[in-house]
Amino acid sequence: MKLESYLREDKVLLDLKAENKEEAIKEIALVLKDSKGVLDFDQFFTDILDREKLKTTGIGKGIAIPHARSESVDRFLIAFGRVRQGIDFDSLDNKPTKLIFLMGTPKNKEVGSYLKILAYLTRLLDKEYFRNVLLEVERPKDVIEEFRRAKKY
Repeated sequence: MKLESYLREDKVLLDLKAENKEEAIKEIALVLKDSKGVLDFDQFFTDILDREKLKTTGIGKGIAIPHARSESVDRFLIAFGRVRQGIDFDSLDNKPTKLIFLMGTPKNKEVGSYLKILAYLTRLLDKEYFRNVLLEVERPKDVIEEFRRAKKY
């Protein structure tokens, strides 16, 4: 799984200013606004928030993966944001969230690939070493490089 082929430096925010879940989602989503593949940003953002209302994507261990299958995008999209101070994301373990991966995919295509990427990302982020590296990196390109190296973890 080559997540690094989807994640670009301009889609990596290492110092989010957000103070709550919705602000964090919006701050990260905005870096995708003008991306090739976003057909209707406002609807895409709404789809992400609607998905979040169904069940939190704060999976614990300081991680959240807000995501949606949406008719407002025509390809898989991903962005990453880090909140150094942590925020309440209604996480399953009730701990602050610091690492947030926001993803979107077309509603009726690429579903298999999307689910594989989501599963891969979840497995990788379950590794404490990898989470710690993402908390410490200083540059967006370092985040992408860590995904390239991830196979050795």
